[in-house]
Amino acid sequence: MKISIAKTILENILIHSQAFLEKKDTSQITSHIYLETHAGKLLIKATDYEIGLKVETDQVETLAPGSITANGKKLLDIIRILKDENIILETIGEMLHIQQKQSNFKLPTFNANEFPQFPNEDSKPKINLDSQKLISSLKKITPAIDNNNPKFELNGALIDISTNKISIVSTDTRRLALVEIENNTNDELSLIIPKKAIIEMQKLFFNAIEIYYDNTHLIIKSDQYTFFTKLINGKFPDFTRIIPKETGYNLSLPKSMMIDAIKQITTISNDLKITFENDHITFESLSEDNIEAKTQITFNTPFNEQFVLAINSKYILDFLSQITTNEFNIGLNESNLPFVVSSEDFKTIIMPIVI
Repeated sequence: MKISIAKTILENILIHSQAFLEKKDTSQITSHIYLETHAGKLLIKATDYEIGLKVETDQVETLAPGSITANGKKLLDIIRILKDENIILETIGEMLHIQQKQSNFKLPTFNANEFPQFPNEDSKPKINLDSQKLISSLKKITPAIDNNNPKFELNGALIDISTNKISIVSTDTRRLALVEIENNTNDELSLIIPKKAIIEMQKLFFNAIEIYYDNTHLIIKSDQYTFFTKLINGKFPDFTRIIPKETGYNLSLPKSMMIDAIKQITTISNDLKITFENDHITFESLSEDNIEAKTQITFNTPFNEQFVLAINSKYILDFLSQITTNEFNIGLNESNLPFVVSSEDFKTIIMPIVI
């Protein structure tokens, strides 16, 4: 294999590939990227078996067709220090040579035929979802996905497609984030996508995509990328049971004023107490140290008596950071019961702190 390619093009592809590489054990072929050139195109693949990325570009000059692997991190490190000019990649023996004018580097390779095969979308069912809506919905619910939970299904997000709506859901057991989209198809299915895959999807896909699935994989294709992830095998909790059927108190609150007030308190403590009174709302720190923070906003509420709510500030700030409206709704029942914050098609159900 021998190709000539612009540094910027190769560097950009290698940067996107890094999240798909095996990082801990460089003796594994999955720490390598796969390069193949033929018919005037360069194909680059990276996978750690759990997720994978395939990129194809025709912005390459093929001097000799072939395929090779090389350590993905080390190759990127080399490309980064070279000048913004064309680079020659050439296989000589069992080494990959990287050349640019007087600079020469060599990397060991593995047998390209042993590189893991990617799942194929052929004959797999297709999901009809608006790609921009899907990616924006996943972004909203990502902060509520759990990390390293022994219940593996909580380490991912649920895409639940029923006859009249699509629910995109995540929970870390202290809060539940939910986006509901109208479904105009007759498709019905339920998939759990790992958090790592969801984060990478948000980086890669912005325009039109095609989505395919089977019992073990989700495959996404765009003009430039083909992405796959293994699905989480498990049963997601019945999220509908967690959503309050009704709320006794419902307020529309100003987003910017709430963010400013809450952030003042978080300089002292991430846990805070919010006290709703008839004509104002008070924010106070909940801290075991003898340090206090307190602020207040003037705002008319439906409460004739004090209503106290203790919360982890991160949960509500995560919600507020994802909405675009100037106001949001909060639905409350009792101080020790879950409450709902919502804006348009996005809501989060939060467990309060019991004090």
